[in-house]
Amino acid sequence: TFLTEVPVRRSDSWFRALIALVVGSAALLAGGCGKKPAAPDMMIAELPRELSVAERQVITSSNAFAFDLLREVRARTAEENIFLSPFSASMTLGMAMNGAAGATLDQMRSALHFEALSQEEINASYRRLLALLLGLDPRVEIEIANSAWARKGASFVPSFFEKVRRSFGAEVRELDFDLPTAPDTINAWAREKTRGRIESIIESIDPSIDPLDFLFLINAVYFKGSWTLPFDPDRTRRAPFRREDGSTVDVDMMHARGVQLWLGSSDGAQIVELPYGGEAFTMVVVLPPAGTRLADLVAGLDAETWSRWVGSLRREWDATVAFPRFRLSYEGSLEAPLQALGMVNAFDPRRADFSRLTPRDDAHISEVKQKTLLEVDEEGAEAVAVTSLGFTGVSAGPSIVVDRPFLVAIRERLTGTILFLGVIGDPS
Repeated sequence: TFLTEVPVRRSDSWFRALIALVVGSAALLAGGCGKKPAAPDMMIAELPRELSVAERQVITSSNAFAFDLLREVRARTAEENIFLSPFSASMTLGMAMNGAAGATLDQMRSALHFEALSQEEINASYRRLLALLLGLDPRVEIEIANSAWARKGASFVPSFFEKVRRSFGAEVRELDFDLPTAPDTINAWAREKTRGRIESIIESIDPSIDPLDFLFLINAVYFKGSWTLPFDPDRTRRAPFRREDGSTVDVDMMHARGVQLWLGSSDGAQIVELPYGGEAFTMVVVLPPAGTRLADLVAGLDAETWSRWVGSLRREWDATVAFPRFRLSYEGSLEAPLQALGMVNAFDPRRADFSRLTPRDDAHISEVKQKTLLEVDEEGAEAVAVTSLGFTGVSAGPSIVVDRPFLVAIRERLTGTILFLGVIGDPS
């Protein structure tokens, strides 16, 4: 049964089914603070205000996008561990939507499941939900930060930056992308917002940023906190963990006995919800039915399935649970998964329409990259994500660096007469 000494032995490679859920917020995250069990009067039992219709729709849409994104990423990788922040990706794309128009905007709205909402409703809901999440539990360390980095001298529609500043609290900065220090200036922002856990998000072979790139939109999410009922470190011991191919590996298995947990089962899957802080933020872990591969579990994951899983949870007052202690980092590109979800035009320089962002007609999204980190131990967890969305063009204007042997000529332009001609192999 699930309430065994080492329940994960029945699971195939459990981690790809681990989903961190911000209860009532649609942000797939986990956090908390405080090492002592929460007393009943410390439990957060309701939101400080009622959600608007638009906010509820944004939450529903964000959940649907989360399931879609995990499914598409999982289908494109053989990695055993995948840890995403659909919330971070959704917020970054939400900023970019303010610059999109026409079919490009329609496709982005559809991929994010925002068809029923206007841009104004989406922006207002993001703004209000951000404030709600940041102030929901004082025992949770949480930071959600946005920024927009614009190439100095590039042409933009000014209202775009006003919208992302007002609705997403984004820091808007103009930067000389040709400086060799430009990438680290942006990376320093990401390091600060993730407490040093994500070292870089903008990476370039050359010292400076690609001359075609003219805008980066970046979101950073940081969570750190303790379990409401922490595991006893003295009970942690090595135990076998069975991988999907049938092999086993020893892991540090944490144990808790006689604790209050939320447990459930649905469709043969077993579910446990581990609370943080005042129990507004939790981690939900799903073990697939015996004999079911995680790939199949993820392939069938949708809002209805998720609703059955969390709807089956019931509080148990004398439960036992064993859970691995681990640390992992994940990095992936989201362009292909997003295009598979119908966001096609945004990546195509011939069809992309970002006329509400810039007057240039070749502007398109060049990359959507995400880095995450998750560390779980007896006291709690730390979860970090940074998502970067880059805009580029087909041409950034003339640019040439004469740093190798060259031919030189002096001519009269109107007649075409060449007066001098030569090659320079060493100008020193």
